[in-house]
Amino acid sequence: LGSGDQMLLLINILNKSPVEATDDAFWDQFWADTATSVQDVFALVPAAEIRAVREESPSNLATLCYKAVEKLVQGAESGCHTEKERQIVLNCCRLLTRILPYIFEDPDWRGFFWSTVPGAGRGGGDEDDENARPLAESLLLAVADLLFCPDFTVQSHRKSTVDTAEDIHSIDSCEYIWEAGVGFAHSPQPNYIHDLNRTELLKLLLTCFSEAMYLPPSSDSSNANPWVQFFCSTENRHALPLFTSLLNIVCAYDPVGYGIPYNHLLFSDYREPLVEEAAQVLIVTLDYDSSTSSSPTVDGTTTGTAMDDVDPPGPDNLFVNYLSRIHREEDFQFILKGVARLLSNPLVQTYLPNSAKKIQFHQELLVLFWKLCDFNKKFLFFVLKSSDVLDILVPILYFLNDARADQSRVGLMHIGVFILLLLSGERNFGVRLNKPYSVRVPMDIPVFTGTHADLLIIVFHKIITSGHQRLQPLFDCLLTIVVNVSPYLKSLSMVAANKLLHLLEAFSTTWFLFSAVQNHHLVFFLLEVFNNIIQYQFDGNSNLVYAVIRKRNVFHQLANLPTDSQSIQKGLQRKKKTPEPISRTNSQDGVSMEGSRPAAPAEPGTLKTSLVATPGIDKLTEKSQVSEDGTMRSLEPESLQPLPEGNPPSAEASQPRRDRRRLSSASSSGQWTPTPDWVMSWKSKLPLQTIMRLLQVLVPQVEKICIDKGLTDESEILKFLQHGTLVGLLPVPHPILIRKYQANSGTAMWFRTYMWGVIYLRNVDPPIWYDTDVKLFEIQRV
Repeated sequence: LGSGDQMLLLINILNKSPVEATDDAFWDQFWADTATSVQDVFALVPAAEIRAVREESPSNLATLCYKAVEKLVQGAESGCHTEKERQIVLNCCRLLTRILPYIFEDPDWRGFFWSTVPGAGRGGGDEDDENARPLAESLLLAVADLLFCPDFTVQSHRKSTVDTAEDIHSIDSCEYIWEAGVGFAHSPQPNYIHDLNRTELLKLLLTCFSEAMYLPPSSDSSNANPWVQFFCSTENRHALPLFTSLLNIVCAYDPVGYGIPYNHLLFSDYREPLVEEAAQVLIVTLDYDSSTSSSPTVDGTTTGTAMDDVDPPGPDNLFVNYLSRIHREEDFQFILKGVARLLSNPLVQTYLPNSAKKIQFHQELLVLFWKLCDFNKKFLFFVLKSSDVLDILVPILYFLNDARADQSRVGLMHIGVFILLLLSGERNFGVRLNKPYSVRVPMDIPVFTGTHADLLIIVFHKIITSGHQRLQPLFDCLLTIVVNVSPYLKSLSMVAANKLLHLLEAFSTTWFLFSAVQNHHLVFFLLEVFNNIIQYQFDGNSNLVYAVIRKRNVFHQLANLPTDSQSIQKGLQRKKKTPEPISRTNSQDGVSMEGSRPAAPAEPGTLKTSLVATPGIDKLTEKSQVSEDGTMRSLEPESLQPLPEGNPPSAEASQPRRDRRRLSSASSSGQWTPTPDWVMSWKSKLPLQTIMRLLQVLVPQVEKICIDKGLTDESEILKFLQHGTLVGLLPVPHPILIRKYQANSGTAMWFRTYMWGVIYLRNVDPPIWYDTDVKLFEIQRV
């Protein structure tokens, strides 16, 4: 019989009648085959057959799992010195990777791996049962041992024959870390067989962790993944070297290949599948809700080791713990450079096509970068300390711009925006944005000369005006980022200034303001941006001031917004005629950059996974006020009662929830309808005084210049505005308000569904979870 037929035959036998657990001759046939790959196992063991065994002969399925785990444990015990042992270990690995999802999808089986197997004692008697481990624990510990198995997954340090081979139990796995980087200086010689073996073991590990996919999303963050919990606990003696190996393997990866362009066309790259698998295992082990715990931070009194030895009060999850305790500058530099290099890889493709291998795991990298910033504040401050943060910003803006029309990439849009929101809560981010933007990554945006701040505003404008409908919940977030950085922007280009005014124009039309209960928030955010720049950065921003003067009618219309019922109805009528959310016309788009392609929608039929809703901006962030000396103090929500002009009320603070509901009456159909009281309630709080004062002072002067010199030329007016000053003429500057991201269980759940959705869709060869009954998200076609 060919090996394929034999496998099917064996599975069929399992379906018929119970096979004794002691019948080794029968069970050994499952892993004896020499020439299988994981793809073969998936092809030879069909889903229907596994389910049939599960339903018809559950005892056989239980025995098969238990026997396969036993083989892995034996391999780990013996150290896999022979080719035959290695083959058995790999085959058991593949078989378990194939079967586990079908165990997880059936709630009746969910406890199976956490029970001990009767008679599992080596003697077959009962005497060993007392201290027998649950099957899951034996499996995880065996995989951990096998990942540091000399001559199988790591280079042996002995130069001799099998007789004196290293004893796997006496080796210190910290000496066998897979790659140089954090806490390890030696870079082992690459060995593609070891890479392949590690990849298979990590695939099995990821499959063990994937039980999370078979539980529906819940807001209760306490249901930690028991597989991850055990694997990342002190029970796993390899936790530290494995965490370090995974992190270093990812951050040291260079897809170009030894810095030589086009090298990847000559050499097959065995490292890439390992790097992808490592990145996925890493982000899953770091799935930890930091909002429920005191966030692990370092107190700054650390010693010279990569991770200090004092037991920190950090979480029990050692991977999260180790991540939060990295603190050496050179380690931060290594991580940041590595992540930036990999995130920029798709951009390099655009101006040197095919020069480097194009990597596909940027979403996993973004999740990893998020975790680093969220769990290790020292890393976050390191990132913002130099303009290296821009090497992360530019790729994120590239992905956001590229994915804006693609419904299957909504998750990517969200994580990119979340990262920028987190960064924008720190003053240094705004300051860094003033660096001139000279990289010419072909992007489908208007050509401009300016800074990274201009790039950010132009890309955000593109997302808002030409992204698809499902991005609307992100508008609040996008504008919050702009508000957060606005007090630090020294000089906006004319293109970016016009984009901001175009957004204000679009958001302040009556039909937009009256058509949804929270739309006016967007106007408040934009006014806050203008106020921040006028009050704190007037001198360098003549382009913005000029744009405000040119579009002064928008501000006057806002000040005179009608509040009577008839006008409200008329405004809503207008909406019916213009179904477009925002006019695409007159946004003076100009020519797009050379070599860029327009953002494309998803191909019909593209698979995507559903996501849970993200919390609103008021839950996502908390307000902090910046003091004179630059320090921030958190504002309690109640201190935001009635605010004077300068402190633009954040829209959501301006109205207690109850009143909002009363003011905007709900009609009988359950539809919300705007009322005059509701419009009045927020119109009276529009922070227009600063801008009105600016217009009152400057417009007559600009008009006079135009009449005197018969001018229609912008440059003269700009020159005048550059040298003008409003000192003493504007209202007292308002305190700067920053809305800082705050961890909460809502985002923790969003990250879990997003991360597993990415992993589900990216593992197609073999398709580990396809067509199994996952509950964490739905699989949808565009």
